[in-house]
Amino acid sequence: MSTGEITTKALNALHTAYGRFSREELADAFGISVKRIERWEKGRIADAHIIFRALNDLLRELPPRVQDGSTGDFTFIDLFAGIGGTRLGFEQAGGRCVFTSEYDEFCQRTYRENFRPDHAIVGDIRSVTQTQHIATIVPDHDVLVAGFPCQPFSVAGVSKKNSLGRAHGFECETQGTLFFDICKIIEAKRPLAFVLENVKNLKSHDKGNTFKVIVRSLHELGYEIDPNILDARDWVPQHRERIFIVGFRSPTAFQWEQIKKPSSDRPVLSSILHPENGSEQADGTYTVGSRAEVNSKYTLTSHLWKYLQNYAKKHQEKGNGFGFGLVTPDMVARTLSARYYKDGSEILISRGSRKVPRRLTPRECARLMGFPETFRIPVSDTQAYKQFGNSVVVPVIRAIAAALKPHVLALKAQQDQQQMAMTV
Repeated sequence: MSTGEITTKALNALHTAYGRFSREELADAFGISVKRIERWEKGRIADAHIIFRALNDLLRELPPRVQDGSTGDFTFIDLFAGIGGTRLGFEQAGGRCVFTSEYDEFCQRTYRENFRPDHAIVGDIRSVTQTQHIATIVPDHDVLVAGFPCQPFSVAGVSKKNSLGRAHGFECETQGTLFFDICKIIEAKRPLAFVLENVKNLKSHDKGNTFKVIVRSLHELGYEIDPNILDARDWVPQHRERIFIVGFRSPTAFQWEQIKKPSSDRPVLSSILHPENGSEQADGTYTVGSRAEVNSKYTLTSHLWKYLQNYAKKHQEKGNGFGFGLVTPDMVARTLSARYYKDGSEILISRGSRKVPRRLTPRECARLMGFPETFRIPVSDTQAYKQFGNSVVVPVIRAIAAALKPHVLALKAQQDQQQMAMTV
């Protein structure tokens, strides 16, 4: 085997390893610097045959945290995956993820830390859709799930782009057109079903024209679609409305009424807040002391609190609705957004009338989005706030996936029967 062939094998092993490990983790495992790992990426691999064996040994010795072998009732691909909220929901319903795409490196880090996928994470999905090899790069799958970028369609995103004189919706070249990349994958792979998620404003954006284009595009691909807006309020103490577009390759009996909502009373914020009474173990980052009280760094400064109050008062006098959202444990929060890291103004936790309020901790944000306590947060607070603000609410996705599952399995059985008939 030539030196070039050995180097290619080592590079392929490195890219496979990136599905489960970050550069930092690989460097730590080999006892080398991150810069050396980066040199490997460029093909500058000394003793490539040794590196190839070492990488494969590492992959065998350290299995993924989430079982991703041949188990699963159906398969799905996770596009615009973020930190894996959609993956969690679909796995909890019995699905198995076979392909992941996420552009943001910080999100990739959180995703790897929690899932250790058996496949490399594709960064820019356009690196796949702008080639002639979509059908070979993307594996066969039963369901395509994608929370495609929503900023071009959201109320806040449109307002911001208008103020900056920038295009929005499908005219936003960097984000808005990514919907059509999803269409390219659907056309190439013909999954049995798909679930697309976006902000509620998608339906009304540009007087409904944007949504008409989406509907027409999906219909032209030959899919029966059924959109609906769900509020996460039934599952978590947060008013968060999102539109979900479900599509099937063949007619089914799916109805949104099949989504099972929790039978218990709607939760309030006390269910996700740190109790601060000693019943929760302090983690040294978000809570401290024997009573596990919230770290003081999450309390707003007096200066910021005064600024937010004055800002709200100024807009109230003008008849605008801008302002902070001060809540108590028996209330429900506004929508958590990716900008929460800036000042936390949309969800401020009251600490009494004479005390300055505080932000949610990243762990509380994780709970507010329905992530389990075991979900790891390996990034800074700033990145964590962005990630959870951009995420989906896990139990909502789980409920949708559970409702879709019997219809997907029925179509899957029909497909298998047809294939068997063709081989007879």
